[in-house]
Amino acid sequence: MAAPMNLTNVQAVIGAGQSLSAEVDLGPGALVGIVIPAGWSSASLTFQATADGVTWSELVNSAATALSMGSFSGGQYAAIDPTLWRGMVAIKLRSGTQASPVVQASQQTLTLVTKVLS
Repeated sequence: MAAPMNLTNVQAVIGAGQSLSAEVDLGPGALVGIVIPAGWSSASLTFQATADGVTWSELVNSAATALSMGSFSGGQYAAIDPTLWRGMVAIKLRSGTQASPVVQASQQTLTLVTKVLS
């Protein structure tokens, strides 16, 4: 579904009793924001990424530290630097960290906002 300013919304679902979403195809866009649903159990977000659609890796920054985003509560919008998301075919979102995942009590649908960058 197209949104204003050539933005596209893509859904990422973390199932009840789970901490990792299914694969989310970003299409031709780069991630520019994530809408955290109202029922979210407070937790940071970390990510797995794939450049080929087959091999999944923990997403880290240039210092080899896991790319982690805040500790979110429900009903928040996280703005994201899109330059960090170039070159990825798909991602998985994790509630919490790889070492300390946070299980979501109920199914959570996060809205990923993408935009094709010129």
